[in-house]
Formats: sequence, structure tokens, C-alpha cells
Amino acid sequence: MTDTEIPRAATGGSSADRPAPLRPRPAGPPRTTPSRPDGVGPVVDCGIYVDGHRREAADPRDALAEAVAQGGFVWLGLYAPTEEELGTIAEQYGLHPLAVEDAVYAHQRPKLERYDDGLFMVFTTATYVEHDRLTATSEVVDTGEVMVFLGPHYAITVRHGEHGGLGDLRRSLEQQPDLMCQGPASVLYAVADLVVDSFVDVAGAVEEDVDELEASVFSDRRTDDIGRLYQLKRELMSLRRAVSPLEVPLQKLAERQIDVVPEAMRSYFRDVEDHAIRVRDQVAGLDELLTSILQASLARTSQADNEDMRKISAWAGIIAVPTAIAGIYGMNFEFMPELQWRYGYFLVLLVILGSCVLLYRGFKRNGWL
Repeated sequence: MTDTEIPRAATGGSSADRPAPLRPRPAGPPRTTPSRPDGVGPVVDCGIYVDGHRREAADPRDALAEAVAQGGFVWLGLYAPTEEELGTIAEQYGLHPLAVEDAVYAHQRPKLERYDDGLFMVFTTATYVEHDRLTATSEVVDTGEVMVFLGPHYAITVRHGEHGGLGDLRRSLEQQPDLMCQGPASVLYAVADLVVDSFVDVAGAVEEDVDELEASVFSDRRTDDIGRLYQLKRELMSLRRAVSPLEVPLQKLAERQIDVVPEAMRSYFRDVEDHAIRVRDQVAGLDELLTSILQASLARTSQADNEDMRKISAWAGIIAVPTAIAGIYGMNFEFMPELQWRYGYFLVLLVILGSCVLLYRGFKRNGWL
């Protein structure tokens, strides 16, 4: 079965086969789901896992019943499903309509919600965008989303965005049957661990950009880094919004008794929580450092402007002397000193030159030039 054959509601069929609509959408501009490339269906992979081992690829429409019969669970991976596509799967797996709506329209804050005997968790993913040089318009952090529906016999991952694929994670997790024996909660842990590890990588890369900007601001040459600092601060805010809200959901998974999360998995979530806290502190530190660098850059710019203004004022004062003298002698009065003297012209030039030299030395001594 191909991805495009799932679910049936997306390919037509009778009205009886179609899922019930989600709750009425809130007022305001409609939210949209990122489109998939042409020819790519919503289902990335669907497997049944029993005793920590994958049995076979399965049809999502029958996978849950097969998993329950075999005493295992289903891991269904979806990529940017539409409302109709996810609605069909929601009927088959008993997903709550509110969680389904959040998964379809995305743009959610990281959170953990409990519906009946299932969980719904939202992660904001992040990746570092490589660039030759940071500019005032550079994109540094690209974000996406991964949602996880968790039940006693299923784990459904829904991905939005161009990055954050879980194919490598699935293959890596399948090599750890002891962990997979813990059931669907192992999938939630693996996704959380992957997301937080990506935050660590992004924060480390952003820190290099911060170091480069800091060196530029405090270098001897005059640079205009304010635009680049604001841009990096905005990009860092995207990472902060992804990391900070994740602490509370991970704390709940690590400390509270939840039916679909075995007690043995709590220590795993506690470890992820520790990593998330460290990344949160690192991002907060980088944000504070950027604020300090921005203030230093503004102060250096203001200082440079003051120095320029003092230099301009000093030269204006020096130029005012010959201007004033030339202006007086240009009035063409009949009785003016030294007009008839042979060396009067040279005397005036010496007075102008001497005055300018004295003023120059005075300004130089006071640091104005």
C-alpha cells in the first residue's frame, strides 16, 4: 500500500466513510497546513512492535487491531496531514477532536495535554541555518513542529516543517529492543530526546555567531553591527520560545504517575528534562549576552558620534579665525590698520597661521583632534 492510498477519505468514497468534522474553527483568519511535495502522501511509515521488535509494516486502518491482538503497539508516522486525512485516522484510533485540530493546523506552543487514557504532546523543532556571514536579514534558526499522540497501544507522530524527520530515529530505536519493550512511551521519550539534542546543537552554533559579533563590536575598526545584533536576537527568541515551555511537560512526565508512561520511563524523561534546563539556561545566557553587546555597540556608536562632533567643532573653530580676519579686511573701510604698509599682507597671514596653530595645539592637547 502506498502513502497516497491512505486514508480513504482523502481519495473520495461515500459520505458514510468520511470522518466527523472537527469542532467549529475559531473566528479570525484561517490557519493553513504546510503543503507537502506533489506525490507525497501523509503516511511516512507504520509499523507494529511486539516485545521490542518490529513485526511488519502495516495498514494504518488495521494496525491498531493487529497490535492489540499481538499485545504490542503501533507507531504511525505522518507528515503534514490535512484535516480530512487526520480525521479518518482519528476515528480509527479514537483521538480527541481538540488534539486533532491542533495537529492539523499546527503553530502550537510546546505543551502536554491529557485526554482520557491518552496523551498529546507538542514539540517545536529547531535547526541551524548555515550562512557565510551573518547579516541584518539572515535566517539563523528555522523551526518546525512534531506532535505525538500516545495511547496504550499506539504512538502517532505528526511532523510539520521541512526538517525534523524521524526516519533515522525510528531505525535507531528499533536497534534498542529493551527500550521499545516499554511500549509507546519509548517513542515519546525518543522524540523528546531528539528535539532537545537538536536544541543543544543549535544553541552551540548560535553561540559562535554571538562570539563573532562580540569580536566585531569590540574591534578597533568601526563597524555597524546593530542590525545584525537585532536580527540574531530575534532569531534567538525563536529558539527560546521552543525551549522554555518544554520544561513543565517534561517535568510532568518525569514526576507524575501517568497510565501510558511506565514508571521505568520516568528516569529517561528526567534526563531529557535536565538537558532541556541546561539548554534553556544557555539560551537565556546568550540572550543576556546579546543584550549587553547591543548596549555596548550603541554606546560605542554614541561615543564615535561624539568624537566626530568634537572634531568637526574643533576644525570649525580653527577655520573661524581666518574667516573672521578675512571678513574684517574684506569690508573695504578706508581707515584700517596696516592697509598702506608694504608688509601688512604678510603680517595678516602670520597672525592667521599663528592663531590656527595655537588653536590646533590646544584642541589636540584636550583630545578633540
